[in-house]
Amino acid sequence: MRSGPRPFAVLDMGTSKICCLIVMPDAKGHPMSIGIGYQRSQGIKSGQIFDAVAAETAARAAIGQAERMAGVSLEGVAVAISCGRLSSAAFKARATIAGDTVVQGDMDRVITGGEAYVERSGRGIVELARSEWQIDGTAGIRDPRGLAGRELSVELTAITADEPPVRNFLAIVERCHLAIESVAATPHASALAVTSPDERRDGVLTVDIGAGVTSIAAFADERLLMAQAIPVGGNHVTYDIARAFGTSVSEAERIKTLYGTLVKASSDETELIHYPVQNGEENAYEQSTMAELGRVIEPRIESLLGLIEERVRAAGLGELLSRRVVLTGGASQLQGLDLAWGSRFQSMVRVGRPLPIGRMPPNMCTPAYATVLGLAWAGHHAGAAVAVQAPGQAVGAGYIGRVRHWIGTSF
Repeated sequence: MRSGPRPFAVLDMGTSKICCLIVMPDAKGHPMSIGIGYQRSQGIKSGQIFDAVAAETAARAAIGQAERMAGVSLEGVAVAISCGRLSSAAFKARATIAGDTVVQGDMDRVITGGEAYVERSGRGIVELARSEWQIDGTAGIRDPRGLAGRELSVELTAITADEPPVRNFLAIVERCHLAIESVAATPHASALAVTSPDERRDGVLTVDIGAGVTSIAAFADERLLMAQAIPVGGNHVTYDIARAFGTSVSEAERIKTLYGTLVKASSDETELIHYPVQNGEENAYEQSTMAELGRVIEPRIESLLGLIEERVRAAGLGELLSRRVVLTGGASQLQGLDLAWGSRFQSMVRVGRPLPIGRMPPNMCTPAYATVLGLAWAGHHAGAAVAVQAPGQAVGAGYIGRVRHWIGTSF
């Protein structure tokens, strides 16, 4: 066995693709991509497993491809979770300081009490992100140990999910003979990849629009305020096109990718799109205009924006809709989507592209790979972004509680 830095792996199993990334710190401690595996997703719809055999086959292929490229055999992996009606709740946990000054045991009691409070809902904890500590109401304390006071408290944001869908999801990874080293909520991981610390301090809303799931994360004062997932994504636009045009799903995806736009032009009524139709006749083709395509896409996007607005306002964070917004995920690349958001909410909006990891192909530094790259960056900067807790030490009931080890320390 060789000593020194060990590789770590992250896995994103989405509706359209499964991606495994293996990262190794170089001599200077910078992360370097040494293995990448990519497969078209199978057996997964809207983030949930509906065909375990197909999902396992695709996951094994992606993991094996990454292992062969890196020349390593993985024992464990970090995974992103978006299933199980992912949602969040913010609250304050507090405990009386037992002695004259704060010790680690006091901090543990506060976190344990927060976890127990969340678990009363019957949902599993995926992440428990916290802000800085407070002593007797004095905020902004990063490490309270050794400080005197009567009460220790902290603001917490619990990201929870229904356990059965998550159990099914994680079981696929375990059937690939890999230990689950950590789990992270997809909206949190994606946000870490495409936002800066300054944005998370000043206030930012991140919306990751994937093929089957749209995930939302909100930050302010360097704290994660909310994380949710909506089972609607870019595939729903594709299905709308397929139904309206009477063509196959694959052809509808091609039409969406090549011609889909929310930007209107004077030529839309006359510019034609030719495509094969499914009417029982061989080599049957039809044509539509760009304007007709726009009339199919716009209602679905307006509906999705409405759902996002509803979730954000329900969390009491409506002001973030019109401030700084970062769109990411594969479907965020629909032409004009950022303009549609800005027009609706009068906000500063951009499409977020994740920072590359050394030796990574440029075609992976796109919004579609925000989640897997966010997982990789978080794993590399674990000391700053998350407090790693071994799975066997995780507190909390249920399957998720036994494998979770991400407890945020910066947010």
